[in-house]
Amino acid sequence: MQSSSQDSGNVRVVREFVAYLRVEKGLRPASCEAYQRDLEQFAEHVEGRDGLLVGATQGDVSGFMEGLRGHGVESRSIARKLSCLRGFYRWLLMDKRIQHDPTVNVETPASWKILPKSLAEGEVGEMLERTGAAARSLDADGLALRDHAILELLYAGGLRVGEICALREEDLHLDQARAQVRGKGDKERIVPLGRSAVEALERYLKLGRPGLVKAGMQRAGSWPRALFLSVRGKVLTRQWVWEMVRASAPSGSHASPHKLRHSCATHMVEHGADLRSVQTLLGHADIATTQVYTHVALGRLKQVHRMHHPRGKRRVGVASGE
Repeated sequence: MQSSSQDSGNVRVVREFVAYLRVEKGLRPASCEAYQRDLEQFAEHVEGRDGLLVGATQGDVSGFMEGLRGHGVESRSIARKLSCLRGFYRWLLMDKRIQHDPTVNVETPASWKILPKSLAEGEVGEMLERTGAAARSLDADGLALRDHAILELLYAGGLRVGEICALREEDLHLDQARAQVRGKGDKERIVPLGRSAVEALERYLKLGRPGLVKAGMQRAGSWPRALFLSVRGKVLTRQWVWEMVRASAPSGSHASPHKLRHSCATHMVEHGADLRSVQTLLGHADIATTQVYTHVALGRLKQVHRMHHPRGKRRVGVASGE
């Protein structure tokens, strides 16, 4: 009976926290579901000793993380779950349901700052050249124009896949070469667009989208508001965008929308962009999230140094005939 009471107490507090995230923080359903899954997993751990989430200790949190590590869970996933717990217990503190935060002195896994994987500039260029050629061909249909515009926008603005799906036609201001994007927590930001992205979007709006809009009106009887539409005139799903990017990538590159976002930031830093500008472009709330790209750029710098410096290791090898 006691266990049942504990279960219901944990379920209730998780449900209340998720409602807070959805209503007051404005997080999207997918983000709320991820938080809920992480909390439910921690609740199972706490319930193993007949405990409640509101009574969890630092030992519970550390033990939970050690258990995940012992089961082969990647450090990055463990770090994400710890971030979820920190947000949860900050909320409990704010709501005066607890007096001490059990996550305060728990160290983040050392690989929290795992370097994001990005594509080489040549790989991105090859992808955009291929889809651009298809979009410029005389027999290009609305789908070819749409796919190229999505890829240009993902790379030019570093958009998240959810932000691509949520864009509306009125969010574009192509005469000013920018787009208004709604990111995590419904926070809005202005994203500048380069000439290639603007041209791809203009061509899609003029020659591609009208046909897709017509298909949507025939089925739903109303004007679809989403910028990017399916062949049936419906809003594209995240999964569909992932599949399209994967199919458009050069062989062996394993491209994804997230890799294009990382590529945008990495290539900007490599070409001299400051971190504050990249932070604003990507919509990072904390500059610490953006600082990982300095490590990426440093790795590239070391590679160039080895290749081109007179005393660089690789160049010395070449000079000695190795």
